[in-house]
Amino acid sequence: WITQRGRQRALPHPRGGRLTEFLFVEHGCRPTSFRLRKGLIDAVAAAELRGRDGKLLHVTPHQLRHTFGTSLINGGIGLPALMALMGHVTPEMTLRYAKLATPTIRSAYQVAMDKVRAGQLLPLTAVNAAPPIPDKVAWLHAEMLKTRLAHGFCARPQAAGPCPYANICEQCDFFVPDPAGTSTINAQLNDIRALQADAQARGWHDEAARHQRVAASLDQHLQRLRRDPSTDLPS
Repeated sequence: WITQRGRQRALPHPRGGRLTEFLFVEHGCRPTSFRLRKGLIDAVAAAELRGRDGKLLHVTPHQLRHTFGTSLINGGIGLPALMALMGHVTPEMTLRYAKLATPTIRSAYQVAMDKVRAGQLLPLTAVNAAPPIPDKVAWLHAEMLKTRLAHGFCARPQAAGPCPYANICEQCDFFVPDPAGTSTINAQLNDIRALQADAQARGWHDEAARHQRVAASLDQHLQRLRRDPSTDLPS
């Protein structure tokens, strides 16, 4: 089309008036809506696109644009890229196209379920019931951004990204280890080192580095307890 149309002058954009080199330009003008509709009618006839009643389909530019946008969404295009391609100024305009087809939903569901099956499924609990307690071995090897806490576990999904609050207290300069919790800190340190090795094996280098920092802090706390079991509050 570019070869056929030849060089064309830039035209003011409908939004903002900035000179823009439009793709579909002929004789110095953008195509009219009538020409676009006429082109679609001719294309439908040439392709013999008919409905259940045997009549040629009635396709409008808006339908074509909507189908194109929905197809790109189902193909995995990101929201910012689709916004730029469609010329949208707000995400709300683009989200109108975010109607996933059944095969897309099924495919995404299957990918998620395959990851779930790779670990251990946790039992379902009733509404308002306490969350299930995971098996420690299964939790250590599950594919998630895991954080070992002093009195429990964190099972943050990888898609959520690193937690900004993970092990924040253990790494705080004002944290004072309780001598009565020495065995708990030791157990936490062992788990942190196991998590570091797990993250390194998965290629999650940032996670491995995070666990290494936590392990270093816990080790310092244990050394402090060994030097002074009473561990007074900082002045």
